[in-house]
This record gives sequence, C-alpha cells and structure tokens, in this order.
Amino acid sequence: MSAPEPGRGRVVLAGTPIGNPDDAPPRLVTALRTADVIAAEDTRRLRRLCAALGVELTARVVSSHEHNEDSRGEDLVAAAAAGATVLVVTDAGMPTVSDPGYRVVVAAAAAGVPVTTVPGPSAVLAALAVSGLATDRFCFEGFLPRKAGERASALAELARERRTMVFFEAPHRLAASLEAMAQALGADRRAAVCRELTKTHEEVRRGTLTELAQWTSGLAKIGEVTLVVAGAPATAADPARALEEVLARVAAGERLKDAAAEVARATGASKRELYEAALSARR
Repeated sequence: MSAPEPGRGRVVLAGTPIGNPDDAPPRLVTALRTADVIAAEDTRRLRRLCAALGVELTARVVSSHEHNEDSRGEDLVAAAAAGATVLVVTDAGMPTVSDPGYRVVVAAAAAGVPVTTVPGPSAVLAALAVSGLATDRFCFEGFLPRKAGERASALAELARERRTMVFFEAPHRLAASLEAMAQALGADRRAAVCRELTKTHEEVRRGTLTELAQWTSGLAKIGEVTLVVAGAPATAADPARALEEVLARVAAGERLKDAAAEVARATGASKRELYEAALSARR
C-alpha cells in the first residue's frame, strides 16, 4: 500500500449488511481491502464480517462508538486530512442512521475533509418495503425515549402524523413501546414488527398495535427489531377551526403561507383554501 498523500484523504461512510453477509456490495469489499484506517463500532464484528467476505485486513482498525466518538472523531479527521482513506462502519446498516458516525461527518465537514459513501443495506427501507403499509410518504423516528414519560410525550407529538413512521427498538423494550403506541396513536392503528431482517429467522408480523403488543409479550427472544406504523388517518377538517388556528399562528408571528401549510397537513384541510380564507379574513 502506498503512503497516503496529504490533501487527498477522505472519510468514507460504508453501509454493512443488516444480517446476511451476502448482501455486502462489491464496493464494500474493495473499501475494506484498500482503506488506510477503519473505524468500527465493534471491531470484533468487523473482523467476523471480513472473515465471511474473505477480506484480509491491512488497515489500522480502531473502535469508534457512542462513548468515544467525540475524541476519536478528531483523530480520524486528522488522519484523513493527512491523506488517509478513513472507512467508517457500524455493526449493521449505514453509519450516522441511529448509529455512530455523525460526529465524524460534522468534524470532517468543519475541517474541509471530503466525505463520501459506499451505500449498503438499510433496515429502514427493508422494513418499510415488506410492512404492507403506505410507502409513498414516510418518516424515520429512530429510537423512542427509554423513560415512559418521555416516550409518551414523543408519541403524543406523532399522534397526528400522516406519514408512515419507521422506528428502531431494543428487543427488551418492544412490548412496552407497542403498548405506549396503542395508547397514544390508537389501539386499532395498523403496524408491522419486522425482526431479524435478512437472517435465517426473519419474521414480519402485521396487525393492530394492540394485537402486536399482545403477540410480543409472549416471545422469549425477539431479535433485532424495526417497527413500521401507519400514519394517522385523514379526518374531516372543521373549516372554521382550521382557519382560526391559521389566524392565531399568524398573529403569533408565523408566515401565513407556512401557517396554512402546517394546519392543512395536520387537519387534512386544503392548503389553498385555508390560505385564501385567511387572506380574506385579514382584509
């Protein structure tokens, strides 16, 4: 391997398989073989992945996880600034997506160090695709708060979200999260629990939040989990109340266009009609 050339280094975010090593793209194999430095969330898992892919590591391997990413990120960016190719990988999926890597990207951007990606498998998109729920508009909400009160508050804010929602959840908190969702979003809200995606014991269970909570509570071992939850159903908007809310937002300093758009999204009312009604009311 030739010596790194100053000014030619970069940080590479590489997606890794979410379960099945055969899903590794060819570019990941090349990146693992040619990197100067590899920052891994768990170095043991990295070595197991490389063994499965037939990759002999020649790079310097360091750990980079949630507990040391701030300090480690400075070293990684310094190495890239000096000319090294720094490969960042996590245990599964794409770095920075509810995984380490974000701070490294921020530090690299601040230092003017190029950042690029080797795209790979995504648990978010895989779960969304097999959920049987609407895929035209969706949002990713990551992990819910661990504390019950904070979790309930977060879900209350999402109760009127119209887009399909995707969450990650730890196996031991899954039942509690499904029960909290049923209370905040509605017992009959449709959802899908996707576990062990791409692995031998992959399973997708669809049903209402209440049904899924009851099913999950009886499982001894659940495996890696991605939750997909249907968005709030459209409801008939009360034109007078919707207009009243738009005018209140405008009076508080919000732009009319933005207020109309937000109220329309939340209530299902027509954004154009709300905007025009608000204009008339202000004349």
